[in-house]
Amino acid sequence: MLNTKTIGNKIAEARKRINISQAQLAQRLFISSQAVGKWERGESMPDITTFNRLAEVLGVDLNYFSESFSSEVTGMAPAEPMAVQPDELPAGKQEKKLNWDMSRGNWVDADFSGLKNLHEKFSFSHLQRSQFVGSDLSGLLLKSNHVDSCNFSGSDMGNSHFQRSHLDNNLFKDSSLKDAEFSESHIRGCDFSGADFTGTAFKSSSFVKNILANAVWNSTSFVGTQLEDVIFDGTIADCYFENCAFDKVVFQQATLMNTFFKNKSLKRIRFVDCHADRMTYEFLKSGKADLTGITLLTA
Repeated sequence: MLNTKTIGNKIAEARKRINISQAQLAQRLFISSQAVGKWERGESMPDITTFNRLAEVLGVDLNYFSESFSSEVTGMAPAEPMAVQPDELPAGKQEKKLNWDMSRGNWVDADFSGLKNLHEKFSFSHLQRSQFVGSDLSGLLLKSNHVDSCNFSGSDMGNSHFQRSHLDNNLFKDSSLKDAEFSESHIRGCDFSGADFTGTAFKSSSFVKNILANAVWNSTSFVGTQLEDVIFDGTIADCYFENCAFDKVVFQQATLMNTFFKNKSLKRIRFVDCHADRMTYEFLKSGKADLTGITLLTA
């Protein structure tokens, strides 16, 4: 049987080894810091689902929490050089390509501008006030990350997958998010001015109080997503809004073409000096949107 006091001591020890506070651990687990405090004092313990997530964040095996386990905490996985496949090399040559692993890290005030070769390893990390300007961050899996006040301006984040992550107050100016996917993530207070959202998908996420000036919207989809206090401008082409929650959403001086809206009500969307083609206009009309700010495009 698991002993709450023993579990609490092990959690505290592992947390201190990776140098994070109770509040930071709570953020990564999406729970209150009071709950972490109770665990470490032996007043309660995590449920089985939380144990799995806790082990990932702390960089330990689940067996670590048993009374008989005595191995030390591994912490963040170190960077390892990874060799390219032998059949890609000339005979007799050994060539290595660095592949940085930044998972389970606590990165504060770090400058990784121009970073390359990250290759998918960036999960379960806390990033605050760090710089990634002009970096190649394409193809990443950012799972359960908390990213706050970081600068990704001019970076390539195409084909990346943001899963169950919190993105707050970050800069993504002129960044590429082509074919990226945001699922079960919370994006708030970020500046996406000039960002390219071509082919980007938002699923079961929240998108609140973000700056979108001159962003590119082409084949972008929002499904089951909360959209609040945002302004869309420019050309919105071949985009898709399905079962979204709209609140204080404005399309301003925008041209909507071949864009699909499937919602019970679109009354919380406002249109200012906009144009729309016939198909988009009819979708909006079906959703009882206020069409007074829209001029129908002629063929």
